[in-house]
Amino acid sequence: MIAVSIFLLPNGTFFVELLVVLVILLIVTKYILPPLNKAMEGRQEKIRASLEAADLARAEAAAAGDERAKVLAQARDQAREIVASAQTTSDQVKAEAAGRAQLEYDRIVANASSEVATARQRAIDEASAKIGEIVFDLVTKIVGREVDQNAHQDLVREAVSALNAEAGKGSNR
Repeated sequence: MIAVSIFLLPNGTFFVELLVVLVILLIVTKYILPPLNKAMEGRQEKIRASLEAADLARAEAAAAGDERAKVLAQARDQAREIVASAQTTSDQVKAEAAGRAQLEYDRIVANASSEVATARQRAIDEASAKIGEIVFDLVTKIVGREVDQNAHQDLVREAVSALNAEAGKGSNR
């Protein structure tokens, strides 16, 4: 007899092969797939966390850029304020120096005026003393006799006072 095998009719090896495939499938689903799935889920979680961290870092970098720009603007404003304050201080120092210079000028002019007035008064006093002597000598010569100087001192004083008054009027002009 010819052993004709009919492919569509299952024989004993088919059931053994089917059983081996089912056992392998059971082993794979029971022992191999759970750790693989767990590893894949862990990897997915790491990737998700990395993406979230990257987004957070990007947002923080943008915020830091905004903060940096804000700090730079504040620094610029502060620098402008410092320059304005320095300019104001400089102007105040200039004004104070000009005021002190004007006071010193006024003091020097007042001292010079005082010295001139003192020198003028000294010159007038010296001139009036000389004039008094000259007038006394002249009167003695004109009258032709000796005049008592003590007796006529009042006349000399009046002449000196008139001279001083005349000199005072001349300096007020």
